[in-house]
Formats: sequence, C-alpha cells, structure tokens
Amino acid sequence: MADTVLYEVSDGLATITLNRPEAMNALNIATKVALREAVESAAADDAVRAVLLTAAGERAFCVGQDLKEHIGLLADGSGKVMSTVREHYNPVVRALTEAPKPVVAAVNGVAAGAGFGFALAADYRVVADTASFNTSFAGVALTADSGVSWTLPRVIGPGRATDLLLFPRNLKAQEAYELGIANRVVPAESLRAEAEKVARALADGPTVAYAALKEAVAYGLSHSLSETLDKEDELQTRAGASEDHRIAVQAFVNKEKPKYLGR
Repeated sequence: MADTVLYEVSDGLATITLNRPEAMNALNIATKVALREAVESAAADDAVRAVLLTAAGERAFCVGQDLKEHIGLLADGSGKVMSTVREHYNPVVRALTEAPKPVVAAVNGVAAGAGFGFALAADYRVVADTASFNTSFAGVALTADSGVSWTLPRVIGPGRATDLLLFPRNLKAQEAYELGIANRVVPAESLRAEAEKVARALADGPTVAYAALKEAVAYGLSHSLSETLDKEDELQTRAGASEDHRIAVQAFVNKEKPKYLGR
C-alpha cells in the first residue's frame, strides 16, 4: 500500500490511517487505491475483529476528492474522471458497511464530501470537539456519492439530509452530536486515545454477535417487520451457535468477565 494510507493490525484491531495531512487527507488516486486495499483487507481478515479508521494531522479527517488532481483529469478529456465512484468509493463503502466486524471512525478534523461518506459508513463515530462535517457535493456542482445519499438520511432523516445536501455548510461537532452523526464528542487532544479505547473494547468483544447486529440493522432499514423478524431468527440462530455465546453464558453463571474468542 502507498504511504498515503497506513495499515496496522495489533491484537485483533486493524488501524487504517489516511496519511496526507499536508493535503488535508484529500483523496488522490494513489490514496483511494491504498484505502480500498486496506479496508478490503481488514474486512476479509478473520484475525481482525474491529477496525479503526482515522487520519493524520489535526486539520482534517478527509476533505474528499483531491480537486487539484481532479481538475487535471477533467482537462485530459478522457471521460473517465468520474469512474472513481465505481472503482474506489463504492468498494470502500461496501467494505466498511458489510465488514462482519465493527468499524469505528475517529474524526479529527474536517470530514467533507467522500470523507463525510466514509465516516458515515463506519458503525460508530468518535469526533474531536474541533471537527466538522460538510456534504460539499453541491458546492462543486456534483451529486452525492460515497454512500451519503443512503447513509445520511438514515442517520438524521431525509428532510435534514436534503437540507445539508442542497445547502452545504460546516456542521460543527456539537451539532453533529445532536443530530446523531457523532456518537461521542471528545476533546481533540484525547481523540485518538478515546477512539482506540472504543475500538479495542469492540475488538475484544463477541465478533459474531457484532456482525449479526450490523446485518440486522441494515436489513431492518429496508424490509418489513415480518421479514425482519425472520431475519432476526436466522441471525440469532447463528449467534447462539457461536463459541462466544457459550463463553458469555458460562461467565455469567460464574459471575466472571467473559474472554471472547471472536468466533
């Protein structure tokens, strides 16, 4: 992977770090390819039980597409400039949302455009009190991508999502928390430690159950109650057959803290 994205696995936790702080972690082609490879690796690796998505620097989590590179691609007239949605953004969002393990985003600064989309694709967002969010797409005469048209309405409702998409603005951390975009807002200086604490707790938890919970929530958003009840039955059967379920029940009976195996 390019050094624009750092990837590390330690004790079941995969940490993926966008590493272009001098460019506010903007997404040039090399970064997008490396990010896609990193999230797909983390999603497929059974040794990874949780993912922490973060970024280097203090100013930005990710400001989306690298417009300096983008304008050059527009000028070459190839007509392939927007293929990045299909080739890069969509695979990243699918890997994050469909990963059978929890994903935590540590949002250290501005999250705009696709950067906002990647944060929304995470299951849990720990946000620095100095961070902000911006859809930004309409500001450059584009529509939503990176899953924002699906994730944002489900997080804050279609009315508020449409407002933020039609009239892009900087959404500060506290307002993001009040809307439900941020799960926790913490002092910027303690963001990494707090996000790692959350991610580490998830990495040590019942992975099969977490995967089932992710699948259940996603399924329930687009299916009827009757269909969702059937899906819950299917997923509970899977979770109930896991080693971690037996460990949890035995630990409860013994009044001990369970030590999960992730299977």
